[in-house]
Amino acid sequence: MQDTHKEFIMVREYKVPREEVFKAWTDPKLVAQWWGPEGVFTPVCEVDAKPDGLIHIVMEAGETMGEHKGMQWPMDGKFVELDSPKKIVFTSNAVNGEKETHEYTTTVTFDEKNGKTTMTVHVVVTKLQPGMDYVVSGMEQGWSSQFDKLGKFLEK
Repeated sequence: MQDTHKEFIMVREYKVPREEVFKAWTDPKLVAQWWGPEGVFTPVCEVDAKPDGLIHIVMEAGETMGEHKGMQWPMDGKFVELDSPKKIVFTSNAVNGEKETHEYTTTVTFDEKNGKTTMTVHVVVTKLQPGMDYVVSGMEQGWSSQFDKLGKFLEK
């Protein structure tokens, strides 16, 4: 993989206290219910939310993904920092087929005002497999869809 520096920042507001949003990111039973873009589910969700705790998540394309149904996208990572309920930092890598496509660091902050939480997600891609630029170009759209699912989950 080659060193790179590509980043994006996304901000969402949810009408729940930040403790609830933080827990949705750190409790594996909750993460499994919203992780991945629309049409994708999470059959494997191992999240050990502590510094140096490991993350192993496998996303799988569901029925609505047509010809992609059953395709899986694993990711592995490690928590770097947890400051409950204010901040999470983790590193991760994604695999497409048998090939690791990219590595990235994600910083998520949670700010609460009047019972609403503003979640800011800053993703920095640090390594990229040659020819995998298309994966990074679709990341922001995938994360956006995932955060829509998180919003629906938090409304329940």
